[in-house]
Amino acid sequence: MARDAKGTSSPGQSGGGDARALYDTLTDDLLYDPAIGRATMMGYPCVRLAGRFVASYDDQAGCLVVKLPHDRVAELVENGSGDPFAPAGKVFREWVSIPAVDHTLWHTLLAEAVDFARKGLAE
Repeated sequence: MARDAKGTSSPGQSGGGDARALYDTLTDDLLYDPAIGRATMMGYPCVRLAGRFVASYDDQAGCLVVKLPHDRVAELVENGSGDPFAPAGKVFREWVSIPAVDHTLWHTLLAEAVDFARKGLAE
């Protein structure tokens, strides 16, 4: 697998298999919480917390997709870590696609997405 200077790889470089394996591993780690479970979203595998979407895996692009506050999504897009999530051309303002296969980044963003979903339950 080709890697860049930060030790990450793009889905195109890794063929997407490594990305899916990382998604599965990291989301498996979330399942200790009985409120978190697997589901699908628009045909993609996803995880939910008490029915709220947390994250998904885009099989076509080979990347993690997470639901975060709009400001955090904008920050990730602006700094180049993420791309707007726009299935069928419609941008979802609280969703960001993360193309780099990066264990540390994905782990961090999944934790943020779980926290964001928990805050939504409290409202």
